[in-house]
Amino acid sequence: MSELMSGDSYEECRTTADWLLSNTQVRPTVGIVCGSGLGGLAEMLKDPQVFKYSDIPNFPRSTVHGHAGQLVFGTLKGKPCVCMQGRFHLYEGYPIQKITLPMRVFKLMGVETMILTNAAGGLNQDYKVGDVMLIKDHINMPGFAGINPLAGPNDDRFGVRFPCMSDAYDRELRQLAHDVAGELGYDFLQEGVYAVVGGPSFETIAECRMLNRLGADAVGMSTVHEVIVARHAGMRCFALSLISNRAVMDYDSQEKANHEEVLETGRVRSQQLEKLVSTMVARLEQSSSSNNNNNNS
Repeated sequence: MSELMSGDSYEECRTTADWLLSNTQVRPTVGIVCGSGLGGLAEMLKDPQVFKYSDIPNFPRSTVHGHAGQLVFGTLKGKPCVCMQGRFHLYEGYPIQKITLPMRVFKLMGVETMILTNAAGGLNQDYKVGDVMLIKDHINMPGFAGINPLAGPNDDRFGVRFPCMSDAYDRELRQLAHDVAGELGYDFLQEGVYAVVGGPSFETIAECRMLNRLGADAVGMSTVHEVIVARHAGMRCFALSLISNRAVMDYDSQEKANHEEVLETGRVRSQQLEKLVSTMVARLEQSSSSNNNNNNS
């Protein structure tokens, strides 16, 4: 068991957080995770300070094309932020505790709100490529098989043994996103359920059909593990999926999912997503102050 938990001990996270705090003046209250093709969010930070993952103690390394593999500190609309340009996935071979280590490091650095983005396959037949789905709930497929980042001994310094997940995706932040999108005239916003699978192979037609029947609107290979750990530690979470391809649901179809399509859709939508997220960050104060009191409810 000690080996299983080796990527995630409190002391290890503390060491990493302290190292970062001693190397940057920024004291982030907002953490942003950039998904495939969405690394441009980090480019918006003022006075950026960049740390390569390979230079940060205890940090894993990102091995996926389209993920830069660095932490960027700076301010966004006056708010101190830390941005992950590139994240870690189960399919890269890391233990699930290692994948989610950055969430705990951010918590120890003072982050209160996590904004997570990903590229996902659309299962809902009403979704179009280029739509953005606000995640209101998730289906954790690896979790059904016992692959959960909270497995193993619980450290009460992070959170409780059995954290609630029925409110994992903050309702106020979702409403804020709808308000901002309305003001910006964005008509491509959806809201739905994200199913996470292990990857790296794209899903079969039968798997897509099954997930859709179970109530999933989009499917991907990230985000959920991070959200579980962030919520366990008491951080608010907002997550969105860029629908980068339509999942193949028909045996007569000639379509094939591919990673290049994912990155191309990211390029097309990225500026609008950057505007959406940065405007949300600018307004975070009003909504967070009223929420801090019931953080543990």
